[in-house]
Amino acid sequence: MACRYKMPMKIITWNVNGIRAVSKKGFAQFVKDFDPDILCIQETKAHRDQLTAKSISELNRNSYFFSGRRKGYSGVATFTKDKPQSIERGLGIPKFDWEGRVIRTVHKEFDLYNIYFPNGASGKERHDFKQEFLLKLNRHLKMELAAGKSIIVLGDYNVAYMDSDVYDKEALANESGFLPEEREWFQQFLDLGFVDGFRLFNKDVKDKFTWWSYRENARFGNRGWRIDHICVSENLKDRIKSCEILDDIEGSDHCPVVLELS
Repeated sequence: MACRYKMPMKIITWNVNGIRAVSKKGFAQFVKDFDPDILCIQETKAHRDQLTAKSISELNRNSYFFSGRRKGYSGVATFTKDKPQSIERGLGIPKFDWEGRVIRTVHKEFDLYNIYFPNGASGKERHDFKQEFLLKLNRHLKMELAAGKSIIVLGDYNVAYMDSDVYDKEALANESGFLPEEREWFQQFLDLGFVDGFRLFNKDVKDKFTWWSYRENARFGNRGWRIDHICVSENLKDRIKSCEILDDIEGSDHCPVVLELS
């Protein structure tokens, strides 16, 4: 198949908080309107066999799912105009892979990791689970970068690392997702050789968030967090043309992030 990628290539990530739910809120029209070459979603909350054929076919893309063992929980999916060279599901660590958190698609010029990072807010067990995931992911990526790979890591990181990534840095200083060790991990991740696409163009921008709590009706007052990111390896940095938060798009408690790559 001839490559159909436009110049630049458009890549979108979005935690949809349930693909079946968002499909009833204009998801297919969103995909049609923004026309991404690669679309990555997290928290699908569904196995593929729980979806209608129409809900997949109307996206008009190749689709690759990785769902958790427990139905209605976690899960990621990647949709591409052109077929990847290969698809890998998971990190090879059963305790993480059982939750359907990582799918890697290998393309001609880069490897793309679509990741739904764990949330550690429910207690010590999940906090420790998340910290172990973060540590082992960095170890894995360090080896891949050392092998000369060009890498894009995107998804719901469940980590805000800059003061301006949350609506109130003092009030949230002890909240999961903005803890000192999580912010330190993110800096270590960047130090491996990654660039935060949004901050490349919006270094000092405040009040641009990607998630707002439903329970607190937080979107109304823009009391949000920027926890959904698209980061690229340094060897792709010069190819980034733009990276924007689509905070006017509704349908989930998260909003999409779009990156354009030449």
